[in-house]
Amino acid sequence: MSDLFHVGISGARGRMGRAVSQVLDARDDVMVAARFDWGETPDLSLCDVVIDFSTAEASVALARQAAERGGPALVIGSTGFTPEQDAEIQTAAEKVAIVRSGNFSLGVNILIGLVEHAALRLDARDWDIEVLETHHRRKVDAPSGTALMLGEAAANGRGVELADVRSAPYDGVGEPRQTGAIGFASLRAGGVVGEHTVMFASEDEVLTLSHSAIDRALFAKGAVAAAAWVRNRRPGLYDMQDVLGFRQA
Repeated sequence: MSDLFHVGISGARGRMGRAVSQVLDARDDVMVAARFDWGETPDLSLCDVVIDFSTAEASVALARQAAERGGPALVIGSTGFTPEQDAEIQTAAEKVAIVRSGNFSLGVNILIGLVEHAALRLDARDWDIEVLETHHRRKVDAPSGTALMLGEAAANGRGVELADVRSAPYDGVGEPRQTGAIGFASLRAGGVVGEHTVMFASEDEVLTLSHSAIDRALFAKGAVAAAAWVRNRRPGLYDMQDVLGFRQA
């Protein structure tokens, strides 16, 4: 098999689609076989894998089309899926390999793995967990999707559901902090691309794990790394923890 592989870009005219194009054009082991947007009909037979940063609706339609023909593999970075759309992606993954993630930063996904492992080893009776995130002033959701991924990783490490241990924001006079709770704090200021910190704190010491995004191109680079990984995988729904080897695929 040739080392050269063929990639399609869905949502090619969007900000992330253009960033993915720039990353792919700089590599000599990749050929961009198709660039398309919602409403256009690509020839998927030209592609070994499609990187998709479009919309939930467009991603579901693409996944359905790929599943019907048995390929290509997909890397999906779209967000905002309904439960019904989630189920359609799951169904498509029975026929094709799909990597789906809310954050393709390699550093963030390494951080997620480290957080889960730390939470597994640090007793919830002795160690509090707080997740802090900072983003630009235009971001409207809080906590960020990545902060919630980090909270999920901490909860997974402790063998609990995040919904059961997530604490409300601290404000005013309230009850003392609950043992085993996972807290969140959000800051919005200026043009910050994204900063995430997970603090593990006991009575005697503090462990801090953090990541700072400097350039949005990092998300495109991570998606391309996922494409190189997934193109020869068996059908299934994967995420960046699989790509980075934290789980055996």
